Amino acid sequence: MHRFFVPQLYNETMTIEGVDARHISKVLRMQPGAQLQIVSDDGVSALAEISAIDSECVTVHCLEKLAESHEPAVRLILAQGLAKGEKMEFIIQKAVEMGAYSVVPVAMEHSVVRLDGAKAAKKVERWQKIAESAAKQSKRDIIPEVQPVQTMAQMLAANDCATKIIAYECEDKKSLKAALKEAQAKGALTDLLLIIGPEGGISEAELETARAAGAVPVSLGRRILRAETAGLVAISAIFYETGDLGD
Repeated sequence: MHRFFVPQLYNETMTIEGVDARHISKVLRMQPGAQLQIVSDDGVSALAEISAIDSECVTVHCLEKLAESHEPAVRLILAQGLAKGEKMEFIIQKAVEMGAYSVVPVAMEHSVVRLDGAKAAKKVERWQKIAESAAKQSKRDIIPEVQPVQTMAQMLAANDCATKIIAYECEDKKSLKAALKEAQAKGALTDLLLIIGPEGGISEAELETARAAGAVPVSLGRRILRAETAGLVAISAIFYETGDLGD
């Protein structure tokens, strides 16, 4: 069933406007009486029925609230070193599908891509649209935020999670699994910051900055993963270990 995010507080009667209204009327060709799911601005998911429709506005009547949550127990923030080309779009899309709470594009020392000012803002706007589309497709209860492009220090200051993990290719002592078990034992696996480097990797200075902020360096295995692969592998492993992928 199709799901739409409605930027209004929950009410028995709600309106879907703009691009989503045109998609419902012109692409999906839904008619009055058809049912869909809505998620309101205050986080309420509901089954709704279309009562009136045109190309610019769809009015729905909410039939029942949906109790089932599609969100992981762990609030995971992915801090991704800027990757070139369409790789960032791919990473953001898949991270949102998999359950990331937020994505932070990080301008790192070894990033090939350089973004600032208006160019950075325009990219973030596009990435946010990709996140919204992925949230709809995967039936998320929220639209994860793509935060503004930040430096490592800015990102760490703005995202002070209980557990911070940085994937580092030279780490040969601690695995991701071991770090997660330690965090679980401390009861600190409620929110997690996952830091992934760009194509050129994480510099020693950035590693030390992350360490100073409490981030634990971990290995993702014996093979070197690409920038667009590492974060997705780590997210999968984290949600598997925390039971989000099923018993």
